[in-house]
Amino acid sequence: MLAEIRIDNLGVISEASAQFHEGLTVLTGETGAGKTMVVTSLHLLSGARADAGRVRLGAPRAVVEGRFMTDEGSEHVERAVTRLLESTGAERDEDGTIIAVRTVGSDGRSRAHLGGRSVPAGVLSEFTDPLLTVHGQNDQLRLLRPDQQCAALDRFADKTVGPLLARYRKHRDEWVTARTELIERTGRTRELAQEADQLTFALNEIDGVAPTPGEDESIVSEVRRLSELDSLRSAAEEAHAALAGGDDMDGDGVGAPALDLLSEARARIESATDPELDGLGPRLADAIAVITDVSADLTTYLAGLPADPGALDSLLSRQAELKNLTRKYAADVDGVLEWADNARARLEKIDVSSDALAALTKQVEESAASTAEAASKLTAARVKAAVKLAKAVSSELAGLAMGRAALEVSVRPRIAGPQDTAPLTVDGTELHAGSSGVDEVEFRLSAHSGAQSLPISKSASGGELSRVMLALEVVLAGSDSGATMVFDEVDAGVGGRAAVEIGRRLARLARTHQVIVVTHLPQVAAFADTHLVVDKVDDADGVVSSGVHTLTDDERVVELARMLAGLDDTETGRAHAEELLATANAERSA
Repeated sequence: MLAEIRIDNLGVISEASAQFHEGLTVLTGETGAGKTMVVTSLHLLSGARADAGRVRLGAPRAVVEGRFMTDEGSEHVERAVTRLLESTGAERDEDGTIIAVRTVGSDGRSRAHLGGRSVPAGVLSEFTDPLLTVHGQNDQLRLLRPDQQCAALDRFADKTVGPLLARYRKHRDEWVTARTELIERTGRTRELAQEADQLTFALNEIDGVAPTPGEDESIVSEVRRLSELDSLRSAAEEAHAALAGGDDMDGDGVGAPALDLLSEARARIESATDPELDGLGPRLADAIAVITDVSADLTTYLAGLPADPGALDSLLSRQAELKNLTRKYAADVDGVLEWADNARARLEKIDVSSDALAALTKQVEESAASTAEAASKLTAARVKAAVKLAKAVSSELAGLAMGRAALEVSVRPRIAGPQDTAPLTVDGTELHAGSSGVDEVEFRLSAHSGAQSLPISKSASGGELSRVMLALEVVLAGSDSGATMVFDEVDAGVGGRAAVEIGRRLARLARTHQVIVVTHLPQVAAFADTHLVVDKVDDADGVVSSGVHTLTDDERVVELARMLAGLDDTETGRAHAEELLATANAERSA
C-alpha cells in the first residue's frame, strides 16, 4: 500500500506531503487547486512519461517521492518486489518501507530512484505494477479496447481460465516454432542444402583430424621439450652419475658418486664410539634415502625421453593439422570443438531430406492439434465465465442508478484474415491464434430492458462508462486484494442517488484494497475513512500555490458543506453535511 507521498514543484503544488492509510481516502478541493496533480504524481511514480510542462513555473525541477509498504499477506507480491530489489541493488528503509522517487527537470529530463538506487523509469513501472493501479479521468477509455476487455474477463475467472491460458500458450509456442522451422526449410531448400553441404564438409575435416580438448597447448609444450631433448638427456645423465654413478665412470672420473661417499661417511661414523657422532648416523641414512629416490626418478625420466628421432617431426606435423583447423573455425582447439557441436546442432535443424521434412510436418500437425484443443477448452471456459461476469457487473450497475442497464460479455471466435501469418484450424474454422487465444471479447451495454445491446463505445456516455468501470472494478476486486487503487473523478457526470451508490461501492472496495479517490461529490466524500483536502493560496504576485492536509471531523463538516453548493458558512449547509456524514458512517459500519 501507499504510505506517504511528497510533491515538490509539480503544477500548482509548490510543496505538499500527505500520509495515506488503509481503507478509503478521498481528496477534495476547489477547481484548480491541484487535486489532479496528486494523481499525476502517482502516474510518474508508476513510470509514466515525464512532461516538462508539469514542472511549476520558475522551478528547475519537480520531485515526487512515494513511500510504499508491501502486504505481508500477499506472498507473490512480496516475492516479486524482493526479486526486483535484489536485481537492482535497491534496499528497504529501516522501517521496511520502500521509497520511490521521480524527478522531472524543466528541460524535460527525467530521473528515477528506487530504494536509494538510480534506476530506469521502467523499473518503477515494474515495481508499482502489483502495488498500484491508477484510473485517471480518461482511463476508462481502456475499457473500449478489446484486449483490455479480454484481460478483464481472464482476471475475473483467473482460477479456471489462467491454467488453460498457460497451457494454450505453451502449445502455441511449440506449434509456431515448428511451423516457422518447416516454412524455412521448405522455402529455402536450395540455400539450406548448400549450407548443409558446407557444414558437412567442415565436420568431416574436423572429425578427420579428431582433435582432443587442450591438445594444441599440450603439443606446444611437448615440442618445446623435444627441441631441447639432447641437453635435457645430458643434464639428467650427468646428474644421475653424480648421485649414483654410471657405466661410463672409471677411476679417472671427476670423483666418486654422492651415494658412495655418503655410504662411506655413514660407515665411518657408525664404527666410532663417540656418543656425539651416534646422532649423525640417522641423518646420513635419511640423506642416502633421498639420494636414492632422486636417482630412481632420474632413471625413470631418462627412460621416458623419446628415443625415436622422428618424434619431433610427427608432433610438428600434428601441430600443423591443428593450426589448419584453428585458422578456419576458431582461435584454439577447444573453440573448434565447440564450433563442431554447434554445427552438428544446426545441421539437424536444416536437414532438408524427405524423411526430415516428413517428421517435421508430423510435428507441426500434432502441435497444431494440441493448440487447437487447448484453444477450444479456453474458449469454453471464457464463455462460461462471461455469463457470470455480465451478471455480476449488471447487478452492480443496478445499484449505481443504472438499474435498467445490463452488460453483456460476448466471446466469439476471431476469424483469420487473408494476411494472417499463422491461422489455426479449430473445429473446422480457420481462426487467428493470438498470444491470448482465438477469442474476441467484447463488452456490450443495453440501456434498458428490451433495448439492443451495443458495444460500450457506442452505447455508454462518459458518466455511464465511469460507472461501468467502477462496477467492473468492484466485481474484479473479489479475485484479488492488497493493491492500492486510485480513481480520479470516477464519479464525473453523475450525481444524486447515483453518487451515493458510488460512494457506497467505493467503501466496499476499500474493505479489501487501499482506495484513493479524487472527487467533487460530497455524497462520495462522506464515505471516506480519511479525508484530505487540496487547497490553494494566491500570494501578492498572483501566483497560486497549493497544499494538502488531513481534515478533522469538524473540518470535514465544513468541507462537505462547501461541496454542497458552497453552503459552508450556513447552518443549513452544515446540518446537511452532518446528516450526510451520519448516513455514510451508519452504512459503513453496517
